[in-house]
Amino acid sequence: MNADFARRPAEPILNADFARRPAEPILNADFARRPAEAILNADEIARRSAELMLGADQAAKLLGIVLRSVRPGGGEVTMVVRPDMVNGWDTCHGGVIATLADTAFAIACNSYGVLAPAAGFDITFLEPGRVGDHLLARADERAVKGRTGLYDVTVSRLRPEGTPGEPIAEFRGRSRTVGRPLFD
Repeated sequence: MNADFARRPAEPILNADFARRPAEPILNADFARRPAEAILNADEIARRSAELMLGADQAAKLLGIVLRSVRPGGGEVTMVVRPDMVNGWDTCHGGVIATLADTAFAIACNSYGVLAPAAGFDITFLEPGRVGDHLLARADERAVKGRTGLYDVTVSRLRPEGTPGEPIAEFRGRSRTVGRPLFD
């Protein structure tokens, strides 16, 4: 060990300039001046985030993916399997099912009004989708730590009464927020 290092006095954790600075307010003045009706609640932020994202999502439009519901940390989308979505085995292509699940995941992880792109996902196919199936993808937040989010999505066939049937795929997505607000 270096002898000079051992003889140096310990440096304070906070310097004098930092200690003298006044505490910053939690809310900035612009936010405090906004009228109460302009401040969005969590459900409204989730709805606006989903509408903004899906309005620009050309892949979702091409596949006929429709928003069914959204809430902070979760959401549901639906899609009807068309003949042009099947593979060589006459079942719904796995990439189409993954896209449906990924869309529900994107709605959930971006529902707080901050851009949160996917960092990765895994999907397990349990049984095939078929032409004419009405599919539902339901996303639920499992954990958020710092900038990382973990979301599960279940893809199932909708029953005629509109309730989910048995799952046909399970998806786990990981997101990473980048700190950019989706809207003002």
